[in-house]
Amino acid sequence: MLYDAYEMQRRWLASASNWAAAGAKMLNDPAIALGHFGMGPMVASALEVFAHLYEERGKPKFAIESVEVGGKRHLVQEAVVLERPFGSLRHFRRAGLPKDAPKLLIVAPMSGHHATLLRGTVARMVENQEVWITDWTDAKMVPLSEGTFDLDDYIDYLIEFIRSIGKGTHVMAVCQPSVPALAATAIMGDEDDPCRPATLTMMGGPVDTRASPTSVNDVARARPLSWFKSHAIATVPFNYPGAGRRVYPGFMQLAGFISMNLETHLMSHYEMFKHLTLGDTESAAATKAFYDEYLSVSDMTAEFYLETIEQVFQKHSLPQGEFVHRGERIDPAAIRDTALLAIEGEHDDISGIGQTRAALELASGLPRAKKKYFLAREVGHYGIFNGNRWRTRIAPVVERWIRAHAQG
Repeated sequence: MLYDAYEMQRRWLASASNWAAAGAKMLNDPAIALGHFGMGPMVASALEVFAHLYEERGKPKFAIESVEVGGKRHLVQEAVVLERPFGSLRHFRRAGLPKDAPKLLIVAPMSGHHATLLRGTVARMVENQEVWITDWTDAKMVPLSEGTFDLDDYIDYLIEFIRSIGKGTHVMAVCQPSVPALAATAIMGDEDDPCRPATLTMMGGPVDTRASPTSVNDVARARPLSWFKSHAIATVPFNYPGAGRRVYPGFMQLAGFISMNLETHLMSHYEMFKHLTLGDTESAAATKAFYDEYLSVSDMTAEFYLETIEQVFQKHSLPQGEFVHRGERIDPAAIRDTALLAIEGEHDDISGIGQTRAALELASGLPRAKKKYFLAREVGHYGIFNGNRWRTRIAPVVERWIRAHAQG
C-alpha cells in the first residue's frame, strides 16, 4: 500500500508539474508583458521551481562526451561491456589515453541513487585512467523471474567484474560498497586469484560504524531488524517490470537524506527562486543540474537492504570477524599484496571519521608500506567524490597511490 500511495501522489504531482512548467513558459514569453512586470517574474520563478522539483525523472545519463587534459579536449567513449540482471559494467576511455594507462573499476553505491551520482568521479578519473563503473539496476525494473539479490550476490558481481577487466585492476569503492569491496578483495586474496585488485581505495565507507557513529548509524541501531522489515520494505506496483518484488524504495532513502539536511535543501531552492527572479539563469541551472541527479532515485532489493542493515550497522560483522560469504568466513588478513587506501572527509555526516580507516587495521596481513590513510580537510560526504576539492585535492592522491602500486 505504501508504494501504491506514493505512485498516486507522484502522478498527481507530475501532472501539477507539467501545468506549472506551462505557466512558467507562458509568463517568460517575451510577447506576454504580464510576465515581466509587477509580480509576474516572481510568479514565473515560483512556478519554474515547483515544476522542476516535481517533474518526472528517469535514470540519468552519464553524458561525459569529452574531458580536458593538458589544455586539450579529448573525446570519451562509453559502452556497456557486461550485463547482468541486477547490474552492468560500464566502460569509459578517452581518446589519446596511453595503452598502458591504469585500469580502474569504480564501485558505485547501491544506496538509493543511480551510478550517475558519480559522474564527476568518472569524469575526473577518466582523464588519466581507463575507467569502468558498476551501473546497478533499479530493483523495480528487474522481473521476479531473475531471482533475488543479496550481499553474497553483490560480492559475486564485484569479483566477476574485476575478473572481466583482468589482471592489474585497481578498485575504488565509494561509500557503502567499501564493505563488499573489501570482502571481495579478501576472498580473491585468499584464493590467490591472479586478478585480485592491485589497489583498493575506500572512500567514506562504513567498514566499522562503531567509530564516530553518525545519525545514520544511530537510526540503523535504534530499532530491531523486524522494524525495518515491517516499516521500510514495500512491494513494487504492477506498472513496473519488477511488479511484486519486495524492495526498499528509493523515495524513502531520499526522504531520509533530505530530512538530515532539510534547511540546506530548502535554502537551495529558495536561492534558485531568487536567481530565476533576477534573471541569473546560469546559477539556477547549476542548482537544477544537481537536483536532477539528487532527486533521481532507484530501489534496492529488500534482501540486500536488510542484510546491509544487519551485517554492517547492527552486528558489525566484518570488524568482528563474523562476516561470511556463501557460508565461508571472510578474513581481511588474507589481503597480503593489494595496496589499501582509506579516504575520509573531515565533515562527513554519513560515515564518521575512523569508520573507513578501520579497514587498514583489519588487513593485518598487509605490510604497512601498502597502507595509506588520507583525511580530506573541510570536506563532507559528497565532497569526497564530487566537486572542486575532489578534483584538485583528493583525486591526485588516488592517482599517485595507483601509480605507486601498479603491477608490472
